[in-house]
Amino acid sequence: MYIVHSTVNVPEGKVDEVISIYQKRSRLVDEYEGFISFQLLQNEQTPSELTVQISWDTKEHYIAYITSEAYKKVHELEKNYPDQELAAIRPKVQRFMVVAK
Repeated sequence: MYIVHSTVNVPEGKVDEVISIYQKRSRLVDEYEGFISFQLLQNEQTPSELTVQISWDTKEHYIAYITSEAYKKVHELEKNYPDQELAAIRPKVQRFMVVAK
């Protein structure tokens, strides 16, 4: 299994808006081969820190997705978000191989 985390620090007062955006997400990734799950995580101690966690069957499935038209489409939607402060946020991305269960 391969897990990808994308963590952002959201400006004060916009956390609920960002959570709402993810609750209404396109779900295009869910249809992609090798996709296992999507979660939006909120840090209990720092609520303005949100992490998207996506789990894949393999690293190859993840690579195939991030080089796909579906990935480009989802991220183009983000770039066109009307709130430019939110559109300008760049996530810290971490990738993990599951080595034990």
